[in-house]
Amino acid sequence: MMTKIAIPALVLFVSAFLVSCDALKEVANGVLSEPTIEEIGKALKQALSNGVTKGSNALSQKDGYFKSAYKILLPDDARKVADKLRAVPGFNNLENELLEKMNRGAEDAAKEAGPIFLNAIKQMTIQDAANILMGADNAATNYLNKTTYQPLYEKFNPKIVASLEKIGANSLWKKAADAYNAIPLVTKVNNDLDDYVTKKALDGLFGKIAEEEKNIRRNKIARTSDLLKKVFAKQDANRK
Repeated sequence: MMTKIAIPALVLFVSAFLVSCDALKEVANGVLSEPTIEEIGKALKQALSNGVTKGSNALSQKDGYFKSAYKILLPDDARKVADKLRAVPGFNNLENELLEKMNRGAEDAAKEAGPIFLNAIKQMTIQDAANILMGADNAATNYLNKTTYQPLYEKFNPKIVASLEKIGANSLWKKAADAYNAIPLVTKVNNDLDDYVTKKALDGLFGKIAEEEKNIRRNKIARTSDLLKKVFAKQDANRK
């Protein structure tokens, strides 16, 4: 009787042991194995590309800027002009109109931002990626900002200009600024919105990318491929 009981128990023990060995082997081959520098480079580019795509897509939707944390506010000069012209026919709703048009222009231009960022990410070296992996939650975003901001500005600015022109933001602001500048004894204001809106739009894009980068660094569910899981496990281990 004891023998009949012992044999099934032994079978169960051996089976459990083999399963545990397979599990350990899987862990050894996956999460705990040291990623190569090439894998780190590929994973960082994949993660940042995902963040860029998701971020630019979100901001390019209607209200992506206008009703989000990245809403572009009026510059000081525009607020001053809007206050001064509030009682002037044709300019009584200037602040609200200008605010919406600026953000709509940024949303329109953001549709073109993704490919520009993705091309910049391709230029990241493998060594850069290895250094970034162990950096702060926004290390990759900071790298992208530092290395691509000016080229991005030069490519993005014409798109902002075209968008602002298309929806009438520039013409509205120039009329208001000219009307304000005609008032005696006032300090003249710049009637050009392009530079301001471009910089604020880019600030919003980088902010959104940083948000996505932090998510993939901190939220394991956001690591949607085996490569991302493997490489960011190295970052997780380093944080402990």
